[in-house]
Amino acid sequence: MVLVDANLITDWQTFHSVFAEKFGFPSFYGRNMDAWVDCLSYLDDPSAEMSSIHVQSGQPLSLVIDNAQNFKRRCPEQFEALVECAAFVNWRVVVAGGTPLLAHAFNV
Repeated sequence: MVLVDANLITDWQTFHSVFAEKFGFPSFYGRNMDAWVDCLSYLDDPSAEMSSIHVQSGQPLSLVIDNAQNFKRRCPEQFEALVECAAFVNWRVVVAGGTPLLAHAFNV
């Protein structure tokens, strides 16, 4: 489980800083949503070195967003991107024959 305190996110810069720190994204992380999707698409492949957090193949990671209601109100663009891009990570993996990697947990 990874717990993200959404109160730390106030804009795109802090969004990417918080997730890069929580997941241990590589130094070349592009700090955009395409790069975010790429990094999280390899949670079950430690050899890709796209994050410091990993799951076993077939086991999703619980991504808990604390203070999601305030986050959605304060940063609607970032909140929507989080939801849509996490779904895209799962879709990308499923289309390739795998199982979803991310399970969201938040209350809005």
